[in-house]
Amino acid sequence: MVDPHLVQRVLDAALRTGGDFAEVFAEDRRSSAARLDDGRVEQLSSGRDRGAGIRVVVGDTTGFAHTADLTEAGLLQAAAAAGAAARDGGGGTRRVALARGGSGESRRFGVLPESVAKHRKVELLLRADDAGRSAGSAVTQMTVAYADARRQILVANSDGLLVDDDVVRTSFRVSAVASGDTGMQQGYENVARTAGFELFDDVEVEEVARTAADRALAKLAARPAPTGEMPVVIKAGRGAVLFHEACGHGLEADAIEKRASVFAGQVGERVASTAVTLVDDGTMAREWGASAIDDEGAPAARNVLVQDGVLTDYMWDFLRSRRAGRASSGNGRRQSYQHLPMVRMTNTYLLPGEEDPDEIVRQTPYGVYVAQINGGQVNTVTGDFVFGMSEAFLIEDGEVTVALRGANLIGNGPEVLRRIDAVGSDFAMASGGGTCGKNGQGVPVGMGQPTLRVTAMTIGGTAA
Repeated sequence: MVDPHLVQRVLDAALRTGGDFAEVFAEDRRSSAARLDDGRVEQLSSGRDRGAGIRVVVGDTTGFAHTADLTEAGLLQAAAAAGAAARDGGGGTRRVALARGGSGESRRFGVLPESVAKHRKVELLLRADDAGRSAGSAVTQMTVAYADARRQILVANSDGLLVDDDVVRTSFRVSAVASGDTGMQQGYENVARTAGFELFDDVEVEEVARTAADRALAKLAARPAPTGEMPVVIKAGRGAVLFHEACGHGLEADAIEKRASVFAGQVGERVASTAVTLVDDGTMAREWGASAIDDEGAPAARNVLVQDGVLTDYMWDFLRSRRAGRASSGNGRRQSYQHLPMVRMTNTYLLPGEEDPDEIVRQTPYGVYVAQINGGQVNTVTGDFVFGMSEAFLIEDGEVTVALRGANLIGNGPEVLRRIDAVGSDFAMASGGGTCGKNGQGVPVGMGQPTLRVTAMTIGGTAA
């Protein structure tokens, strides 16, 4: 994307303005998407975005400028703007967005999606639509979406770092609507991997669609969820979004530095049951949050955050780790070259235990079995959260029985960690990954867990 000699000249120019530290982040992103709705292809698009962000640090002040002009003149102008913003002082971050002016080696993927004809991507949508509708006559609507993105980055800084990365991500998502006496019910399923088009050598799109349709159909016979505090068993995989949101964000160093986390100052203290070991790991091949380096050039790493219930560390980006006199944990991430990096999770998961997941259910006389959790709200200062349950069932006499609908999980992250009393051996990552939003930026993240039981959580249901 950018000649290393040019990068060196840009960094030199940034430091001549009085900077203590300077960084160049260059990015070339290509993407394509296809979407089918109600039997018709509604979207078929592709795009490309190239540019660079330049960061200059003077004392406690960060200046930042970004530009789509990757010529020497454009980059030097951005460096001058970032340096000027940093020199204004006063602490904090100052940004300059420049007006728009006048690539890398493939890694960790087999078939570049950009080399695949569009009609083959559309065929995936049509096959999934047919399979979902064949699941039952009550299936009245199918929405199927395909997307891929290739992101090549180069990171260089005044400490002498010069690294690059080339990441391809591919996803396939299905939403089904079933109609019946209880109205319209929706079911979802998605698959997302850090991989190329070879993803579909392993993934049957018909199975993805049938899973989404079956979930929608099951909800037609679902009963309103109960209300009150009761044991909750969370299925391996997708339920891990609860721990990503309710606990993970509170372990990011920016929240710790601001004392805006319930976990601040607790390293070395017990914050969870002894059955809990929580890890953030950017090195997991093919998982949605995987990469070779973070967006500040630090190597992706496996970081143990909670070990046997004891808080061992936080997640760190470059600037905060430098202030703390330690190495970055590889968690400096940004949405694009137009954004400053911040502390973010990669692939966050709970390690498996030794218990039989079926036995965990059998040992639960009454409660709720949660198979999928969707969006919600979290207060990182207190740890309080509310999440929706997109797929849940009643547990009666140690057996999973009827499907439930219309319910929320309500609780407190640290309290939930302490109330985990059983962890299964059936670890799984969520098949679809996700996009984590923070301070206006979204980045791809993965999450996972084994089946586990929380002794008591509040269910906000709609049953009379």
